[in-house]
Amino acid sequence: MSRVRMHNLSISLDGFAAGEPQALETPMGHAGQRLHTWMFDTAFGAAMMGRAGGSDGVDQAFAQRFADGIGVEIMGAGKFGPSGWQDDPDWRGWWGETPPFGTPVLVLTHRPREPLVLDGTTFHFLDAAPDEALEKAREMAGGLDVRIGGGADVARQFLAERLVDVAHVVQVPIVLGRGARLWDGLAGLEDDYDVEVVSSPSGVVHLTLQRRA
Repeated sequence: MSRVRMHNLSISLDGFAAGEPQALETPMGHAGQRLHTWMFDTAFGAAMMGRAGGSDGVDQAFAQRFADGIGVEIMGAGKFGPSGWQDDPDWRGWWGETPPFGTPVLVLTHRPREPLVLDGTTFHFLDAAPDEALEKAREMAGGLDVRIGGGADVARQFLAERLVDVAHVVQVPIVLGRGARLWDGLAGLEDDYDVEVVSSPSGVVHLTLQRRA
């Protein structure tokens, strides 16, 4: 059976995966790009942004695992667009006509719409619980792995139900104070996951959670 993976989910020291308020001009709220600077500085991140260069090393080694063996991504409505995007039939996501996924994407929303076909990525909109969404994703993945793309609420739901096999969380040395928190309600998660910690010269800490058999 395909694995369920989470990659490059960045959080602040106080556990927030995004700031607030999320809006069209500020997709990550008051956090801006600070949670993801470590990734944008890598060769993987530079290529994603259409730039040459970028760093090698620890951060690159983790960041580039994002796409390896992935057949489908599952994301929440808040990752696909700002609040109220369901009321805009012309909204096509944050990423322009060539999103960086290269796979089908399931967007979890209580207001589904027809699939959106873009360059290399088709977005499917689904009103489903985590286990139902995962069943659908595995049908679409063709034996490849399923990536949980966030935001924090979706990641937390899948972790709470122990549906994630491998989770890569990046702790960034900033304090946000408010926003979308990852760890709420996940007390005792370490009882079901082995946790590996790797520090990077960039100042971030890579946490890898591997679900125990």
